Amino acid sequence: MVASLKATNRKDAHVLKLKEWKEHFPSWIKYLKWPGIIFGVFLILSLAGYLAVVFGGRFVVNEEDLILDEMTRVETADGEVIERIYTKNRQNVDLASVPEHVQDAFIAIEDSRFREHSGVDFKGILRAVYKDIVAMKKVEGASTVTQQLAKNLFLSNDKTWMRKTKEVMAAIYLERNYSKDDILELYLNRIYFGEGTYGIEAASQHYFQSSVSELTIAQGALLAGLPKAPNTYSPFDHPEKAKQRRNVVLARMYDVGSIDASVMKQMQGSTLAVERQEKGRETWSNSYVDLVISEAAHKYHISRDELKRGGYTIMVEMDPAIQRIAADEMKNGEFVPGSGGPVEGALTLMDHETGGIVAAVGGRDFEHGDYNRVGAKRPPASVIKPLAVYGPALMTKDYDPFSLLSDERQTFGGDFNPRNHNDQYEGQVSLYEALMESKNVSAVWLLDQIGISYAKSYLDKLGLSTEDEGLAIALGGLSEGYTPQQITEAYGALAQGGTRKESYTIQKILDRNGEVLYEHKQISTKVFNKQTSWYLTKMLQSTVNDGTASAGSYAKALAGKTGTHQDKDVWFAGYTPAYAGALWMGYDRSEGDGKVLEGSSVYPTKLMKSILTRVDRQKNLAADFEKPEGVKDLPPPIDLPVITDLKGSLDFSGLALLRGNLTWSTPEDGRIVYRIFREEEGEDVKVGEVTGKGKFKVNAFGVFDQTEYYVVPFDPLTGKEGQPSNSVQLNWDL
Repeated sequence: MVASLKATNRKDAHVLKLKEWKEHFPSWIKYLKWPGIIFGVFLILSLAGYLAVVFGGRFVVNEEDLILDEMTRVETADGEVIERIYTKNRQNVDLASVPEHVQDAFIAIEDSRFREHSGVDFKGILRAVYKDIVAMKKVEGASTVTQQLAKNLFLSNDKTWMRKTKEVMAAIYLERNYSKDDILELYLNRIYFGEGTYGIEAASQHYFQSSVSELTIAQGALLAGLPKAPNTYSPFDHPEKAKQRRNVVLARMYDVGSIDASVMKQMQGSTLAVERQEKGRETWSNSYVDLVISEAAHKYHISRDELKRGGYTIMVEMDPAIQRIAADEMKNGEFVPGSGGPVEGALTLMDHETGGIVAAVGGRDFEHGDYNRVGAKRPPASVIKPLAVYGPALMTKDYDPFSLLSDERQTFGGDFNPRNHNDQYEGQVSLYEALMESKNVSAVWLLDQIGISYAKSYLDKLGLSTEDEGLAIALGGLSEGYTPQQITEAYGALAQGGTRKESYTIQKILDRNGEVLYEHKQISTKVFNKQTSWYLTKMLQSTVNDGTASAGSYAKALAGKTGTHQDKDVWFAGYTPAYAGALWMGYDRSEGDGKVLEGSSVYPTKLMKSILTRVDRQKNLAADFEKPEGVKDLPPPIDLPVITDLKGSLDFSGLALLRGNLTWSTPEDGRIVYRIFREEEGEDVKVGEVTGKGKFKVNAFGVFDQTEYYVVPFDPLTGKEGQPSNSVQLNWDL
């Protein structure tokens, strides 16, 4: 109770003292209460704002935006640039590649205190604020190089205080986290120079046809003056304004001490020295580059959009000389006429040694965005025969090039009734002849003999898999078909001892730092043995020289095959000792009314030979195929003659004995065997034979012997007999 009472007394005494203090406190202090509070709040907000400006840049800056979009270059192994792929024409360069006088030009005209401030030029800001207040609107900026970079990378172009605040925040952040050289490098690579060029290197190439490292003081000053108004100061469209602006930059460089007066005067008196690269609408490389873009997407999973901004270097297997020839011939060469308007075409050529595609043309006048027919699947027609029928047959022990095949009208499987293209049939023909003359019935008959599943196993290894199961495979009448690139790849196997190499365009892909990301690794598949491949090569060479692919002219070694499918698709596929190729002509939609003319396979053959002839002038292609070691050579087929001039005579052979002489004309081929028969009742009798000669001696039975004789040519390679000659009796020569 006593303690509680004491505590109460102490509390009352404290309240009394506080009351007395308030009564004696000066009255003017009371009036500072709210202003003090307001001032304190202002200080707190100011501090918060300052901290936000200084440290809030991280919320404005997106680090990903610091990685500038850069063009992708498609170039050959020796560094020849074929095309550039981009959304923005930009090629980033290190600051070390930019001459110091070029750097000085930009700093002088854009931000003379760049090396001194911390991202924001406060003197400039005060000047700009003053002018804005006077004008009662936003009329002038005081942006440093760092602020301009921040605005271009992270912000919009609207002139508001909020945007300006964010710009300052981002600029301070950049200055705190990146060196001055880093910032200047980003700035020079980022800014727009007009006419679709971004960055100092692309601008230098565009306006002066040289790298930034080669720019003079005057040229650097010209470029430094462009970003303010690229269209207004274009040296191509407004040379006088461009010169005036350049001279302003040079004067500013003198003002800040970058150059002396004599250099300024000299440079101001120089010409602009710009050079516009006059380029026509060259499209010769478009098909190939389109194929490269497709391969990058499907094989390396780099999209077209990524290529446009990723700054890659893609090294390709194109041979520019061959590509130009192929594109020119496909554009201006003679194409098969058709009933549905202009016929289209596609071509690929592949190097045997590497498997690389050296040329690809996806249309007669292909431009980017067009339908690339190099990747379009079309029925292969008769070009499939060596791959699906004759090659697999030769891999068995049952057939060789001179094995006899059926060549007579017949029905297979109850309803398949193929016909030869000329509707002519010989009963039997050699495999060699069937291939040379593209006999349809013989191909189907042989496929039926060796089996469809067996033949398809070879198509699988050739990269020509098909779901079809019918004998029409022998004639290339497939439900889906193959692309020219696939056919080229398969024919290339025949030239490489039966080993198929995967065709490709991209040798390697480098990132923007020059590091190798992807590199082609060759995939090879053994399909045929060397003997079969050599047999096919020799037979297909004869097909080009004397068979269905004999149209046109090419002086060097070439093996190949033609094909026509339902007057819609015509082909030539073949190879030289160096290259394999396929050329297709036809209409894009098979269901349309347009048809190519009958016998039109001569057109792709002639065009391919024309292309190879021009390539030969530059590359000196081989005149002969080189026979692999350990394989048997293949003699040319024997063409049995039709003998119509057999003559018979009598003379004395000594001791008054009669001797008969038979003579006839013979071709130059000394391999032909001539069998001589004497006509008898019941069955004629063979009385002898000679090889390569057009005469034979027989013993006569008497002066008035009426026996008749005839000669039958015989092919020792195939075992096939020709037609009997005319019959003659032995008579005295008068």
